Amino acid sequence: MLDLVMTCLDDDKAEEIVSINLEGKSAIADHMVVASGRSQRHVGALADHLTRRMKEEGLGNARVEGLPQADWVLIDGGDVIVHIFRPEVREFYKLEKMWSADVTAERIAVS
Repeated sequence: MLDLVMTCLDDDKAEEIVSINLEGKSAIADHMVVASGRSQRHVGALADHLTRRMKEEGLGNARVEGLPQADWVLIDGGDVIVHIFRPEVREFYKLEKMWSADVTAERIAVS
């Protein structure tokens, strides 16, 4: 599924695509992908096309949040969670910075 997500976003001209390995950090998914669209329309189109491709490939119906506003769309594909942002919204939340932190090192330092 990760390969499909990365390829689809790249083909559709998503910007700054980042894949974050969540193994050992969270039980919610194995990977998180964060990408940007150039505008609300582009974010919506990226999300719509990706969910259609996932369904066509037999990966089930992904849960989608935020599509009507298309500032930040969350696609929960089970093993892979995808966040597609408008650039200024992505900069505000800095989601990939939070999830890329070394959780193990932080827990050891706190102990």
